[in-house]
Amino acid sequence: MASLQHSQVIKGAKVLMVGAGGIGCELLKTLALSDFQDIHIIDMDTIEVSNLNRQFLFRQSHVGQSKAKVARDAVLRFRPHINITPYHANAKDSKFNVDFFKQFNVVLNGLDNLDARRHVNRLCLAAEVPLVESGTTGFLGQVTVHVKGKTECYECQPKPAPKTYPVCTITSTPSKFVHCVVWAKDLLFAKLFGDKNQDNDLNVRSNDAARSPEHAGDAFEWSGNEDLEQYGRGIYDHVFGYNIERALSNEETWKNRNKPRPIYCRDVLPDRMTQQNGNVDKTDDLSSASAMASLGLKNPQDIWCLMENTKVFLEALKLFFTNRRKEIGNLSFDKDDQLAVEIVTAAANIRAASFNIPLHSLFEAKGIAGNIVHAVATTNAIVAGLIVIEAIKVLKKDTESYRMTYCLEHPSKKMLLMPVEPFEPNKSCCVCSKTPLSLEINTHRSKLRDFVEKIVKAKLGMNSPLIMHATALLYEVGDDLEENEIANYTANLEKVLSELPPPVTDGTVLTVEDLQQEFTCNIHIKHREDFDEEKEPDGMVLSGWTQAPPEKKDGKTSIGNGASTSKSLPTKLGITEIDIEVKEISDGTVSPGMKRKLSEFSDGSTVDQSSDVDETRNNKKTQKHDDDDDLVMLDHWDSNMSKKQRSP
Repeated sequence: MASLQHSQVIKGAKVLMVGAGGIGCELLKTLALSDFQDIHIIDMDTIEVSNLNRQFLFRQSHVGQSKAKVARDAVLRFRPHINITPYHANAKDSKFNVDFFKQFNVVLNGLDNLDARRHVNRLCLAAEVPLVESGTTGFLGQVTVHVKGKTECYECQPKPAPKTYPVCTITSTPSKFVHCVVWAKDLLFAKLFGDKNQDNDLNVRSNDAARSPEHAGDAFEWSGNEDLEQYGRGIYDHVFGYNIERALSNEETWKNRNKPRPIYCRDVLPDRMTQQNGNVDKTDDLSSASAMASLGLKNPQDIWCLMENTKVFLEALKLFFTNRRKEIGNLSFDKDDQLAVEIVTAAANIRAASFNIPLHSLFEAKGIAGNIVHAVATTNAIVAGLIVIEAIKVLKKDTESYRMTYCLEHPSKKMLLMPVEPFEPNKSCCVCSKTPLSLEINTHRSKLRDFVEKIVKAKLGMNSPLIMHATALLYEVGDDLEENEIANYTANLEKVLSELPPPVTDGTVLTVEDLQQEFTCNIHIKHREDFDEEKEPDGMVLSGWTQAPPEKKDGKTSIGNGASTSKSLPTKLGITEIDIEVKEISDGTVSPGMKRKLSEFSDGSTVDQSSDVDETRNNKKTQKHDDDDDLVMLDHWDSNMSKKQRSP
């Protein structure tokens, strides 16, 4: 009878999947094989070559096609009787509103960015639909359950600014300098000097008629007798000019983004480069050759202008081919290779200039070019299975069995999966508990635009904000606005807060609302004159979004794979007693958190949690990982990062 009810719950469920990437492919397959009959998928991305090593529903012939649609077709080949509805669209589009979400029994996230996760979380709260969140980073992963009023929402613990980036952002729509560095290092440098047979998402097909006829099709092919400066200019025009023009042809991509500008070498450096100050030191150590030295550029902390970056790019390319030709084809980026750092810095800056991103110095670029943790297909498969397990519990309304489950890199007491009871809603959360926030800001210097960009959009994750001061509407966006309203709100953006009609000063309470997300927040304004430029670079500080302590529960619960656990957080358990300090890995950064203490236990034994929890929820740390499509920048990552040994 229980088995029949279980089957009916699954077959009668209407499920929404958001994301059809690494986790999404595995999730769709697992849902179909688990006999789910009605599945809807939203994903705005198209398939890229780099997806093929882990997103197994896709093939080489699918490159450039919609992930959601191809995933549907692939699964229907072995489960033709089920209904799968794909949407090749952005989950933040207005058509995916609260009413749309209300039709589903559960929402399953396989997203790769913080902004979209916040958006889906708020829609699920508004629609009162349970959400199962997930993410992976290398061998690490997690699945969490969020049910309104019963468990914490995704935003009950404030997330740090993203430090992980989807591959599609790197290749197509960079918005930060780190995106440009990763592109220059892992795509352009690899294509120029690495294995020529390795798959690469850079477009190599050229329309440059100036190139020799036998190589006109491949912009990266060097004939051997072609002038190196002409070759370098061809590469430059291809990646910074022609490829940008191709990207601009997809008007849908730039509907809500600032368009990049194509940059051609002739526009920056019309004449051929002449002999510059200084000469390359031809020593036995060929890797010491430097474009900076050749061009007379001495200070690595200087920010080069576009012309200087162009010269460094062309000179570094020439030096690689003249001094290190034997290495070409086998090179990989090394931050200790001066010439490699120079060409990556120059290329990143030129791309940044194209996308209107501030330029950076070689010193800064070298620091940004850190390690990258790549996706692991097995982790995605494990996490997808855990999502389905939690989804079934949600559908059966088996509240007591909900678990946040963490996938560990190394076994802890023979466990690779660590289940944890979900926390209750955070009473200090401004999203699900509607707690007011406070903002310290200089109301005489900061403009409304600063408030909108740095707080409303960046910190609060609103997409279509409406800002009110009492009954006065200060700012609004929307397709139904009149021209005079648009002009008025645009003018308000350029006014400092204290000059707005009515003025925003110390003690003002602003109401900020996103109608699509059905999310409203009150912000108390506190005027403050000065800010520490290093510690408070935004010139404003948002606070009040603190974490509430958990309610302690007495009693003993067993800990084991798939078994019941306490609210202890996962870690590597290898010593008698440790402080658990689980790092925040979502978006590659760490947020304030908590340490938990676990006494030594054997498999299947029990832990008295009432004596073990010695610190409050106020300092909680939980693991949050991003989807496998992320390039995760981790500085000095260490397998012992997630634990701290107690002093004896």
